[in-house]
Amino acid sequence: MPSESPSPRGWGLTRLWSSSLVRYLVVGGLAFAFDFGLLWLLHDVAGVPLAIATPTAFLASFVVTYTLQRLLTFRASDAVAPSVVRYALLVAANTLLTTGIVALADAVGWSWVVGKVLAVTVTTVGNYFAYRYWVFARPKGSHSHV
Repeated sequence: MPSESPSPRGWGLTRLWSSSLVRYLVVGGLAFAFDFGLLWLLHDVAGVPLAIATPTAFLASFVVTYTLQRLLTFRASDAVAPSVVRYALLVAANTLLTTGIVALADAVGWSWVVGKVLAVTVTTVGNYFAYRYWVFARPKGSHSHV
């Protein structure tokens, strides 16, 4: 009698992708690459000072990150406006924190790259919970899982 269980390979990837944490990390990695690449282009290639290049690159990734987190990670289907406002507030706080960490790293003689990696590390954990339970929170009474 043939087995009715799904293929172990497909099942594992499907189950892995079903986790909002995994999707968050993948989307976050793509957003980080975009942000980091733009910061490199602005600062190292175009010569824009770090104090301007860091927040510019971070804010430029706003639309990309918001859209991917909303659609792929948290699969939000509620009204866009409330989550955009909450996301904008979180981005403002993250922009200040990121700019400060990169500036601090530069001030102590470390590469801006080290500062950027530290800033991303610091904000990644808190942002997951902020996105899940505040920015893209399911309306009360919704039983969908992310």
